[in-house]
Amino acid sequence: MPVPVIIGVADVVNRSTRVEGAIEPVDLMRQAVLNALTDASSASLDALTSSIDSVATVNTWTWPYHDLPGLLSAKLGLKPTYTQVSPHGGNQPALLFDEAARRIAAGQARVAVVAGGEALASLTACAAAKKMPPPGWTKPRESVASVFSPTTRDLGSDIGALHDIGAPIHIYPLYENGFRAHRGQTIADNNRESARLYANFAQVAAKNPYAWNNGRPATENTIATVGGKNRMICFPYPLLMNAFNTVNLAAAVILTSTEHASRFGVPENKWIYPLGGAGTQDSEHFWLRPNYHSSPSISRSLDAALRVSNLTPAEIDLYDLYSCFPIVPKLAAQHLGIDIDKTDKPLTLLGGLTSFGGAGNNYSMHAITEMTRQLRGNTGHNSRKNGLVLANGGVITYQHVVCLSTHPRVDGTAYPANPLPEVLADVSVPPIDETPDGEAVIETYTVSYNRSGRPETGYIVGRLLSSNHRFVANHADERTLQALCSVREEQIGKRGWVSCDKTGERGDKGRCYFTFDAASARL
Repeated sequence: MPVPVIIGVADVVNRSTRVEGAIEPVDLMRQAVLNALTDASSASLDALTSSIDSVATVNTWTWPYHDLPGLLSAKLGLKPTYTQVSPHGGNQPALLFDEAARRIAAGQARVAVVAGGEALASLTACAAAKKMPPPGWTKPRESVASVFSPTTRDLGSDIGALHDIGAPIHIYPLYENGFRAHRGQTIADNNRESARLYANFAQVAAKNPYAWNNGRPATENTIATVGGKNRMICFPYPLLMNAFNTVNLAAAVILTSTEHASRFGVPENKWIYPLGGAGTQDSEHFWLRPNYHSSPSISRSLDAALRVSNLTPAEIDLYDLYSCFPIVPKLAAQHLGIDIDKTDKPLTLLGGLTSFGGAGNNYSMHAITEMTRQLRGNTGHNSRKNGLVLANGGVITYQHVVCLSTHPRVDGTAYPANPLPEVLADVSVPPIDETPDGEAVIETYTVSYNRSGRPETGYIVGRLLSSNHRFVANHADERTLQALCSVREEQIGKRGWVSCDKTGERGDKGRCYFTFDAASARL
C-alpha cells in the first residue's frame, strides 16, 4: 500500500515590476518545479525527474494559456501520463494537492507535481506601458485587453447582479458585519480586532523571504485607521484588510511514495506526510446561505479533514488559515475553539493575502510549501508535528483542508477519500423574495466607497417582517446611506421599509430599495 510523501517544495518571487523584467506565470512555475526537485536532495535527480508522470496546475488569473500543464511539462522536458488544470478558486491548491496524494496512494502515479503561479504585477506594468501582450510571453488562447481583477468580473444576471453586488469585496464584508453583530461586538472593537489580527500577520510576512511585503510590516494603527492610502473599500474593510493580488509569485510541490522516495535516494528528513484532506462548498449565491455569521463549508471541511487524518484540533501545531479578508480566519478559529488574541499557535505561516500577497488562486500552495519547511525543521521531544492548511475560494464558497505531518497515518490505513459532498445540500435557507414590499429588518449589509473616500452604494440583505423571507436591496436615499456608514451605531437588526422599482423609473427594473424613512418607502 503506497504511502504518499512530500519530498520537494519551492517558492519563486520575481520582484521586478518593469516591462523588461516581466516573467510569465508558466516560467515562474518552471523555476519553482526545478527548485523543488533540487530541494528533494535526491541521489538520483535525473531518475526522479524522468519519473514525473503527473502534472497538475492551479489555473492562473494572469494569462489564458491553451494548455498550462502541457506547456509546463514541455518546458521541463516531461511527458506525464496525467495532466490537469484546475478551475479558478483559492481552494484549488489544497484540492489538487489532496488529489495528487490520493493518486500516489492508489498507485496511479509515481511522482506528482502540483504547481501554480501568478505574474499580475508584471502584467499590470506591461498594461500601463501599453506593452500588451508582454514581450516574449506565450500566445494566449484569447486576447488580453486588461488585467484581471475579481472586482471587475461579470456578475451575471441574478438578483445579486441586479443590485450590483457579488464580488469578493462585497460579500466578505457582509459576513464580517454579520459576525460582529452576532457576537454583540461594537464596530470600533471589531475594527481593532481585525487590525490586530492583520498586524500580527504582517509581522509574519515581514520575515518571509518570498512575501511581497517582506521587511515592510504594517502596524495595527496603520491598518485600523481609515484614510489616505488606506481608504475604505467596502465597510468595514479598508484597503489593508483586503487581499493584495498584484504580485509575481509561484510555488511547486513534489510528491511520491515512501518506496519511490527511498529508491530515488531522497533523505528521510525531507519527507513530510499528507495525512488526509476534505472539502466542500456552500451555495454559490450569497443570498442562499443559512446566515452571515458562520460558514457550514468551512466548519465541515475542517471537521472532516481532521477526522480522516485521525487528528484533533489540540494535536495541530501549525495552521495556515486562508485570509483574503479577516473574516475567514476568524470563522475558522472560532469553529476550532481558538481565541485569536490569546493563542500561541500561529494562524498563518505566510502572513496572509494582504501582506504575503494574494497570488491569485495559488496562495495556499505557498502555505503547503512553508508548512513543509517548518515541519521539517522541527525535531526533538517538543517538536511541532502536525499542520493544517485551510484553502478558501469564491465568496466564502469553496473550501479544502489538508493535514500534514512529520509522521505517517497512525492507524496505517490507506490515504483517505474526501468524505464530503461536492456541494452542501442539507443546510436550511430562508425563502427568497425577489419583489419584497413592506416593513423589514436588516440581516446584514455593507457599503461601497469610491476612490475619494465617499460612500457610493449601500447593499442590504434583509428579512420581511410579515413573512421572514429574505431579500436583497440597495439604499433608497442619502439618509439611509449615511446611517449604514455609521462607525458608532449598529445597523443590523434595525427596521425600515423595502420596495421594488417595478417600472424601471429609478434605473433598473426590478431593483429593490431599502430605507429608514417611511416617506421614501414607496417608489
